[in-house]
Amino acid sequence: MPPNPILWKPDAARSQATAMRRFMESAGFTDYDALYRWSVDDAPAFWRTMCKFCDVHFDREADVTLTRPDNIMDAGWFAGSRLNYAWHLLRHSGDRAALVFYGENGERREIGRDELRARVAAIAAGLRAAGVGPGDRVGGFLPNCPEAVIAMLAATSLGAIWSSCSPDFGVNGVVDRFGQIEPKVLFAANGYIYNGKTCDTRATIEGVVAAIDSIRTTVIVEFAGELGTVAGLDNAIGWDAFGVDGVALEFTPVAFDHPLYIMYSSGTTGVPKCIVHGHGGSLLQHLKEHVLHTDLSSDDRLFYFTTCGWMMWNWLVSGLASGATLVLFDGSPFYRDGRVLWQMAESERVTVFGTSAKYISALEKAGVRPADEFSLSGIRAVLSTGSPLAPESFDYVYDAIGADLQLASISGGTDILSCFALGNPVLPVRRGELQCRGLGMAVEVWNDAGEAVVGEHGELVCTRPFPSAPVGFWNDPDGARYKAAYFERFDGVWAHGDFAELTPEGGLVIYGRSDAVLNPGGVRIGTAEIYRQVEKLGEVVESIAIGQNWEDDVRVVLFVILREGVELDDDLQARIRSVIRENTTPRHVPAKIVAVPEIPRTKSGKIVELAVRSVVHGEPVKNTDALANPDALAHFAGIAELDTE
Repeated sequence: MPPNPILWKPDAARSQATAMRRFMESAGFTDYDALYRWSVDDAPAFWRTMCKFCDVHFDREADVTLTRPDNIMDAGWFAGSRLNYAWHLLRHSGDRAALVFYGENGERREIGRDELRARVAAIAAGLRAAGVGPGDRVGGFLPNCPEAVIAMLAATSLGAIWSSCSPDFGVNGVVDRFGQIEPKVLFAANGYIYNGKTCDTRATIEGVVAAIDSIRTTVIVEFAGELGTVAGLDNAIGWDAFGVDGVALEFTPVAFDHPLYIMYSSGTTGVPKCIVHGHGGSLLQHLKEHVLHTDLSSDDRLFYFTTCGWMMWNWLVSGLASGATLVLFDGSPFYRDGRVLWQMAESERVTVFGTSAKYISALEKAGVRPADEFSLSGIRAVLSTGSPLAPESFDYVYDAIGADLQLASISGGTDILSCFALGNPVLPVRRGELQCRGLGMAVEVWNDAGEAVVGEHGELVCTRPFPSAPVGFWNDPDGARYKAAYFERFDGVWAHGDFAELTPEGGLVIYGRSDAVLNPGGVRIGTAEIYRQVEKLGEVVESIAIGQNWEDDVRVVLFVILREGVELDDDLQARIRSVIRENTTPRHVPAKIVAVPEIPRTKSGKIVELAVRSVVHGEPVKNTDALANPDALAHFAGIAELDTE
């Protein structure tokens, strides 16, 4: 097979000016492949060099860089060292904007670096007065607003542990998460605005506080001012009243693996797993990914469309450590017919624009061409994650958003709070591929026999320790749940759960989640391979495929959302099957195609093949509170009784 075509590559001057090139040359390398190999073969030397290059500040230097190098789960990084994540995010001073908030309704707020430091100091003093110290948990039930960033920095400056979820969760969804970790203080917004509607969260807050006994203080952020505060809570206090003005900003140095964040699995198969990430690992990984792989600097204005319930929020806020200005958006990305984010990108002079693959696909389907309507010449990089980015979406970005930009499809997850594969400003962008494996990440693709393969489909694995591996799971003292989640497939090797291919050129293609892989006739098929073909058709807005147990085998069932006014007649079904057959294999062709009005997805926008598969097989979906639209599951019931065509 010929390599995928190159759609963009940096010119010599642009490549030479990048931090990646400077780092490469300072380490004595002339090409990325050699640098990457050194970064995994001598990981301790790489990470020490990276710390120096990115000016990581240790209050106490490490005694040993890496202990237990033969064991990802038990490996220790920078043993004996002490540092603080929040210190690095607040180390830049001056009047330059640190945060710019842009709401879908046109609200705009800007906070400078010095002002941010003062506001963090005030909220940290309030937390300290509330009895919060190292190891205590602080929860955030907030929109993607400046108060969320400030509260997180205040908590982590004290050595407390931050955990957040989006305000569109119901009581059960919040309690399923925060109830496990028992926060001492809860920051909560009285409401949020989405697609022109003000959503009231006050009853949810009351229900959460009533259900979680550990919450001593609830700090109310009146994000939706017209709704007012939360009545009937004895321990509630307003945001302004909670802060203590005029105090000095202080930081508590903690161990490298001291808990920083508690993240959550999607929770669609049961109560969410609580994944603990540490100060040092999160900081080092994000600095590496921002400074080297994204070429982020103090000249940049970084935007990522996310909520506080998705790991990309944590990834975004770490951009402060590089000195970048963060552009925060809260609301619907499809407000104003999908143009609100591009209006924001133009007016706020965004240089790095991050979004999801589904958003890019939806823009293309809607015929939106941002470059024709907005001045976007300042955007030098577009980042995409959440699901595999289809090759056709690569074409769309370069045609409709900008011809001279780096399109970086990135992939990792909540599990590692970072990326296994991502962009690289000194490498070309090939159609349909993630540019490279991340530095320091020993990523391979293994077949079922546990053999590393190139140019073949297999399981994405990581074979050696990396700093952002979880500290562990909350309430998992013997590590049994942690081990079961990642290390049972291949003993001692991290199996990430992605079905992928490593290309001979060093790129990566993701074909979907391993647990959603279809297996008709014993042939493993990634769902993204089907989505990439069927969603080429203008009549199809979106699709989801599952493998249904059928007559001692598995058949592929495809569900499609059709454009308004389109019917799933015999002709359209034939064309769907034809485009799949012509571009993949006969095994990919669905035995059954069904039109549905809606596809269930998580709060962060990911479609949930496993939940649909459970409904089709008449099995219960254990935790519908994790879904943004649980009622959509009803559209998939009864499919098991349908005959094959």
